[in-house]
Amino acid sequence: MAETPTHDTRTVPTGTDERVPTVVVDGVHITYTVQGATKAKGGGAGSALGRILGRGKAAPGTRTVHAVKGVSFAAYKGEAIGLIGSNGSGKSTLLKAVAGLLPPSKGRIYTQGQPSLLGVNAALMGDLTGERNVVLGGLAMGMTRDEIRTRYQEIVDFSGINEKGDFISLPMRTYSSGMGARLRFSIAAARSHDVLLIDEALATGDATFRRRSQERINELRAEAGTVFLVSHSNSTIRETCDRAIWLEAGRMLMDGPSAEVIAAYERHTS
Repeated sequence: MAETPTHDTRTVPTGTDERVPTVVVDGVHITYTVQGATKAKGGGAGSALGRILGRGKAAPGTRTVHAVKGVSFAAYKGEAIGLIGSNGSGKSTLLKAVAGLLPPSKGRIYTQGQPSLLGVNAALMGDLTGERNVVLGGLAMGMTRDEIRTRYQEIVDFSGINEKGDFISLPMRTYSSGMGARLRFSIAAARSHDVLLIDEALATGDATFRRRSQERINELRAEAGTVFLVSHSNSTIRETCDRAIWLEAGRMLMDGPSAEVIAAYERHTS
């Protein structure tokens, strides 16, 4: 009988390892369908009905992407793991799968608790003020209103968006992309997480903000959390993560100490 793909947030197999695993990725494949460049022929009702009924054929102008191919690893409490690889290697797709946003087409993903995904494009409301978004974002991260009130000023100060004016009272659509990313990270970092998944959020901001972010990641790890970081900056991975996973064309090429994995990756790409 074929194994049913699943994303299980209830238990993590512990085996005999004394370390406590927070994420187990077991032979995971991820495929999805995207709209291609070819425009479907025939826009009439009859052809549309034919496409809906399927008639055993894929919809015109679509293609299937096999983004992750048989990846397996275990992550443990207190680890910070960087995901590296060229564009289209499957890093962000794998992160979304761990977060439960993309189901594996084959294999299994086990997680301890509910992973929290933080991406540069994480949805906050552009027409609302930064202040209102702190409240909404905090609620979305599982904080109570009392916790948000207690940590509100800390979140704003950490983001640094008010250093050159009262931007927190302005709509988020007036923010630069860097300001928005800093506020998103500050909201997410205001509470502890079993598993925090960060997609490129630390690539924005000045050196001071990056240093604060790395210090906060170290605090999360000390609180027995696990951090995954996707970044195109090898220096950020090297400074922030003690372990790295190298993906290329959806396959895992290397998993080990970040300095060793990054050195191998840089030799490959030079």
